[in-house]
Amino acid sequence: MRISSGVPGFDELVDGGLLPRRLYVVSGPPGSGKTTFSSQFITQGAKQGENCLYVTMHETKEELMQDMSGFDFGFDKAMQSDAVQFLNLVTESGKRTITQFGHEGGLTNRLVAYLDSNDIDRAVIDSTMLLQHFFSDANQEITGFLSALKQTDATILLISEMTDPTAYSDEHYLAHGVIFFHNYLESGGMTRGIQVIKMRGTPIDCDIRRISFSDRGLAVHSEEKIQG
Repeated sequence: MRISSGVPGFDELVDGGLLPRRLYVVSGPPGSGKTTFSSQFITQGAKQGENCLYVTMHETKEELMQDMSGFDFGFDKAMQSDAVQFLNLVTESGKRTITQFGHEGGLTNRLVAYLDSNDIDRAVIDSTMLLQHFFSDANQEITGFLSALKQTDATILLISEMTDPTAYSDEHYLAHGVIFFHNYLESGGMTRGIQVIKMRGTPIDCDIRRISFSDRGLAVHSEEKIQG
């Protein structure tokens, strides 16, 4: 069984959808579409009655909803529903919430316990760059963090602020799938693309497809390949 990403055109690139209960890394430069893609993923889960969680470390729920207010794919309704929980790990309320799930093992054990205790089906974690705020030895602890996430029953998108698709990091090796967004500034303007670099258990071709934004959100034009 596969689950829909909620992004028009994307599921066609991954054999009909994402395999559930796996960890996927969404990488790319700022402004390339990572947050919009992830928001559509969460919205799709809410529409299907799944338990969803959006974890962030750098913006409030109101700010995130404002960022997505230009789209009408239903993110605001999803975020205000009982289907989606929002957790900002650097606010006092967020710290209190996550601390309820234990004092041992730091963020890794607490977040995994939160996912399990709340029967989370889909989660977005934004982002790997800010995880370093919680880890004294970032490289070693992030590896353990990602390994622990893979053992949960949730389908997780982990946003990674990465600009070079050839500079692989720990999260790319450990994840079940890697989705990369591209921005190309050309004479005719900005060209945007999406590339599935890795997807275990799924046939992929790694070609870059054109993406576009409209009031309905991000869409993948699966038949339109572009050159990097």
